[in-house]
Amino acid sequence: MSKLTVLTAKEAIEDFEKTGWLKDRQKGSHVTLIKEGANVVQTVPLHKEINKGLLRSLIRKATHTMDEFIDLFKL
Repeated sequence: MSKLTVLTAKEAIEDFEKTGWLKDRQKGSHVTLIKEGANVVQTVPLHKEINKGLLRSLIRKATHTMDEFIDLFKL
């Protein structure tokens, strides 16, 4: 299993948008992402760095494996 790197919120949102997630709304410092056909909503905090644990959770909710996500975006 490859290691995750620390991403900024902007980088994480851009990576999820490349896999079909769209910005739905923003309230304060949190951006909500939706995807057609998905039963979950992603909420990404607009922090300078996204914690690796939170990033791992977001990737799982997006139904990707860690290796798929890392290979897809060369993290």
